[in-house]
Amino acid sequence: MTPANIAGMAMIKGLQAVALTDHNTARNCPAFLKHCEAYGLIGLPGMELTTSEEVHVVCLFARLDKALAFDEYVHEHLIKVPNRKEYFGEQIIRDENDDPIGEEPYFLPNATDISFDDVYDLLKGFDGFMIPAHLDKTSTSLISNLGFVPPDSRFKCFELHKMENLHRLRKANPYLEKCKVICDSDAHYLENIHEAEFKLLVEEVTPEGIIEALGQGM
Repeated sequence: MTPANIAGMAMIKGLQAVALTDHNTARNCPAFLKHCEAYGLIGLPGMELTTSEEVHVVCLFARLDKALAFDEYVHEHLIKVPNRKEYFGEQIIRDENDDPIGEEPYFLPNATDISFDDVYDLLKGFDGFMIPAHLDKTSTSLISNLGFVPPDSRFKCFELHKMENLHRLRKANPYLEKCKVICDSDAHYLENIHEAEFKLLVEEVTPEGIIEALGQGM
């Protein structure tokens, strides 16, 4: 799962747009975007943030500098637990040639001290867009960890692991009726990257256009 291999597999799978959302870091996004450009893909820098409640939130950005600034903020708020490479593997940062240029010593999937309630306003300050991740999973999702969708939520899009769960979740959580829904790869291995089976209608085929389309209400 190096930046070059992710972009290359996305091209092979026939995708037009792809986001890199490592756990609590965006530091492989610079190399990733270079490879997306080389393969003719629209690349979005991003992150899968873990909140203090251990809720996973996909954070997308149209601009790399904003993603990297958010990365610095999150790193300051990551609960620092050393990564045990013998169990969890290496956390390598790579350059545009896929060569290692650094390694994150702290376990990145760990929680931060950022509350879910603060994510919307926090991301606005970095021109970012929030998508609560895999709401139909039994762990690390908003519904599994909080038990409900807070009625004062302001997110406009959510992600599902399996689209077949959409109607059940919307019936149980009326807030979701006014949100867009996506189903993405959530891939941790190259073979898990989805084929081009879902479409998003956009006014402009750019990172900005994609985020704008995701934020439009139903």
